Amino acid sequence: MLSFLTSSLAMLANLVVIAQPDIPVMGVTAQPDQLWRFQVYVDDKPVGVHEYRLKQQGEQQLLSSAADFEYKLMFVTLYNYQHRNQEVWQDGCLSRIDSSTDANGKDYALTGEKSSDGFRLTGKQGSSVLPGCVMSFAYWDPQFLQASQLLNSQNGEYLEVVVSEPATDSLRVQGQEIVARRYQLTAKKLELELWYSEQGAWLGLESNYDNGRTLRYELLSTPTTLQRGTAGL
Repeated sequence: MLSFLTSSLAMLANLVVIAQPDIPVMGVTAQPDQLWRFQVYVDDKPVGVHEYRLKQQGEQQLLSSAADFEYKLMFVTLYNYQHRNQEVWQDGCLSRIDSSTDANGKDYALTGEKSSDGFRLTGKQGSSVLPGCVMSFAYWDPQFLQASQLLNSQNGEYLEVVVSEPATDSLRVQGQEIVARRYQLTAKKLELELWYSEQGAWLGLESNYDNGRTLRYELLSTPTTLQRGTAGL
């Protein structure tokens, strides 16, 4: 159980959450002080909330993320997870990242900044320079689905990803069936299903594991806001 939670929650700590009215997409002018929130489940058991705030500052988007998870069994806490992340985005690329994580007592810290020779990262594994336009797992921006590599905001690993073509689907969100596009994303052992509205707004995520358990992010928002995405694929 602990190994499942460690691998799944740690890899997904950079998830963002969904929105109050007006759903912003990277590269599109966003309203200041936007708030997203997901309820996080392991199977049907709630384990915490991931909250995310966005501010527009000139041509940049300032993103602040906070995730707090706790898994209990028979009133005994088996796993605690806290993740804090701040990112600066411009023109659909990361300009800066600063994150700190406590994964059940194991600490991580990551900093990175765009420079003249690439995107410079410093973390527990040392320093590295990534070339070109670097993106994290930016689920709020459907354009991230076109990337071939994505940055894990916890440990700095730069992962090769494969994304399927979209399939027409639907997703129940707060009692309402939403017409959706479903994608499958694979990165190493991580396999995700992602749902977006027809307008490009992120609706949900699931990841199934060999032990039969499911990690799920459930959207917390009024259904009327889901029809107001600003971009499609």
